[in-house]
Amino acid sequence: MAAQDTEVVDIDGHRLKLTNLDKVMYPETGTTKADIFGYYSAVADAMIPHVRDRIATRKRWVHGVGTPDDPGQVFFQKDLDQASTPDWVRQVTIQHSSGAKSYPLVNDRATLIWLAQIASLEIHVPQWRVDRDGERENPDRLVLDLDPGEGVTLQDCAEVARLARAILTDMGLDPMPVTSGSKGIHLYAALDGSQTSDQVSAVAHELARVLESDHPDLVVSDMKKSLRSGKVLVDWSQNNGSKTTIAPYSLRGRFEPTVAAPRTWRELEAKDLQHLDYREVMERLSRDGDPLTGLSAGHASEPDRLSTYRSMRDAAKTPEPVPAERPEAGEGRSFVIQEHHARRLHWDFRLENDGVLVSWALPKGTPTDTKQNHLAVHTEDHPLEYGGFAGDIPHGEYGAGHVDIWDHGDYELEKWRDDEVIATLHGQPDGGLGGVPRRFALIRTAQGGDEKNWLIHLMKPDTEHGDASEPAKTAPGKAAPGKAAASRRRSPGAPITGTPVSPMLATLGSAADLHDEDEWAFEMKWDGIRAIAEVRGGRLRLTTRNGNDVTVTYPDLAGLVDLAGDHDLVLDGEIVTLNPQGRPDFGLLQTRMGLTRPGDVQAALKRAPAHYMVFDLLEVDGTKHTRDPYERRRELLFDLLHPAKNDPVQVPPAFDGDLAHAVASSKELGLEGVMAKRRDSTYATGRRSRSWIKIKHHLTQEVVIGGWTPGNGRRANTIGALLLGIPDGDTLRYVGKVGTGFTDRVLDDLAKKLGAHERKTSPIEGVPSADARGAHWVRPEFVGEVEFAEWTGPGRLRQPSWRGLRPDKRPDQVVRES
Repeated sequence: MAAQDTEVVDIDGHRLKLTNLDKVMYPETGTTKADIFGYYSAVADAMIPHVRDRIATRKRWVHGVGTPDDPGQVFFQKDLDQASTPDWVRQVTIQHSSGAKSYPLVNDRATLIWLAQIASLEIHVPQWRVDRDGERENPDRLVLDLDPGEGVTLQDCAEVARLARAILTDMGLDPMPVTSGSKGIHLYAALDGSQTSDQVSAVAHELARVLESDHPDLVVSDMKKSLRSGKVLVDWSQNNGSKTTIAPYSLRGRFEPTVAAPRTWRELEAKDLQHLDYREVMERLSRDGDPLTGLSAGHASEPDRLSTYRSMRDAAKTPEPVPAERPEAGEGRSFVIQEHHARRLHWDFRLENDGVLVSWALPKGTPTDTKQNHLAVHTEDHPLEYGGFAGDIPHGEYGAGHVDIWDHGDYELEKWRDDEVIATLHGQPDGGLGGVPRRFALIRTAQGGDEKNWLIHLMKPDTEHGDASEPAKTAPGKAAPGKAAASRRRSPGAPITGTPVSPMLATLGSAADLHDEDEWAFEMKWDGIRAIAEVRGGRLRLTTRNGNDVTVTYPDLAGLVDLAGDHDLVLDGEIVTLNPQGRPDFGLLQTRMGLTRPGDVQAALKRAPAHYMVFDLLEVDGTKHTRDPYERRRELLFDLLHPAKNDPVQVPPAFDGDLAHAVASSKELGLEGVMAKRRDSTYATGRRSRSWIKIKHHLTQEVVIGGWTPGNGRRANTIGALLLGIPDGDTLRYVGKVGTGFTDRVLDDLAKKLGAHERKTSPIEGVPSADARGAHWVRPEFVGEVEFAEWTGPGRLRQPSWRGLRPDKRPDQVVRES
């Protein structure tokens, strides 16, 4: 064997000899064993969550898959060959009627590549996992195998998938499709693990029967081959505890290297739908991420509440917002009532609850008399973005017609049950509710046997939950403040309390994410710490992204109270410190963070004065503006704040020009990058959104410190390198170590902090033995930030350099940025 045909690699600390790299495994396409290693390495991060802790059955083609004229021999293997299995491969022994068998668990990249090395092209797993003791758990997902009979196309399978999706969605599940890479489509849905395999199998069998009963010309549920011609078999049997299914992202042993590829529901609509090969899957994964992410996250008890909404709309045909992301839970209390001139005029009544707008259609609108109830028909949940929608839904689309916003605002919740909701709505001064609080009760009646039928009742005022006779709140800028406000400024009230506002988060991206630059505004990205500023009753409160109150740390920003004048405001911005050249200096800001003692704060204030760059306005005098579009919020911000040129608080303008010029200006100013914000976007409190895209000049990453190793030379008695991780579900996954970018003062501070948080074992999974040698482990409670060159294939930081601690972030808020 030629030397160049063999390579010894280190994969996450495990040495592995890869042989026969040039061997052709798929003669029809010339795909080599090296290509297979490259593929499985590229998809490992996406694939492993779907196979982790599931016993793996393998199909091996030792000499390749061959050709149609000369097929290769396949070996179906369950039991491991202990003599040739590396000792680091995790195994589980399962008792069968034929005896005990040991299976590998594909829980890491090294095991996946080892299986590829022994020509295990296909990996099959059950719908259940094992626990830490190797004991079998209940299944955490349901699967339907939609298998085409003779004369049936992949498009026919897609049609059955859509029919099954409707039923599963009604069951509270969120089905996700995978084109199998062989013939048909697999449909997965996450479960909560409360049912046995037999119970799940019975449910799947009944679902298949229902589909067959409703669509006898298209669907069959019986396994007999004689019945399958011209139909799609809904194979429910793979939910049996003894059955396995090809794993998502597994190669197939076909004559061409196709893949069991996760797909989107939009893709299943394509008339030219076909199976994907490994190159297409790698490209898609790199570009779009894993469409099947929600499956391994276990969302059965938290189904995607927008799946029904999406299934009824095509974003290419309607201007309505159709977000691709699963909604995140939230605590917002916004409402909107929309006047909908559809086939029949009605009003859509929507209350924000747990990340979505729960919706009712009111044929006669809201009642105006406490003695006259109106019908309210419960409809599908809508995305929060719908709260700002007004316009025309095209003819032929669901809900076609004109939509106007009749009123909107916030509500106080009194009761929320499955059959009753009571809330007091605070609308706009010029809104349909008349500018005064209105207290409504929604009660499910199931009139006529239809669970969707509710009634809406106007309730009498309740002094505890608002008084319908009290005047409407003054809109910002509409009237001069009264004497009470002026007096309040002279004599500040009580300190601000209550839950701090959680800021909207941006998504890391590039110019490729901006399809039409005219729809975006560009701001400079400031290199500091995010802070929400609340001015209420003549007092200021500054809170960081993780809710920490840092007001006493930055007394130099107290002038924000005077700048607000007679208004109560909630603002979003970035606290920065500037170097002598007037550019943000994150290292200098580090010397201000965490200081609370007056003497320390005053000394730091003189050494490194803070500035607050305000870029958004969330609330004015008790009226929230998070549902207003970005451009409206910016107009209000510039109307209300007029800082002097040298004021510590500034309102930087958006860049007047295209992205290229904004990026060039950012570089010229020595800034971190550019923020691109959709002009029509609302403010998604506490959520990461693609309506804000951050475009950085250099890659930075927040990390969690899990340990450190001693240095050499003058650093022999202190920290030489920090061992870093990023949360991956409940696991802190190793991403590398950093040993540069420290000053002696920083090292002393880190040693003191980490020394008080020691632990005996590693909190990070996947630390190579070489990196763990001599390590001091610490509780994973400190977040830092590094700058780095790129991500390596195994998910490591290349050439990281330390930037500093991030006390404004919690470990659970850290995500992989790129």
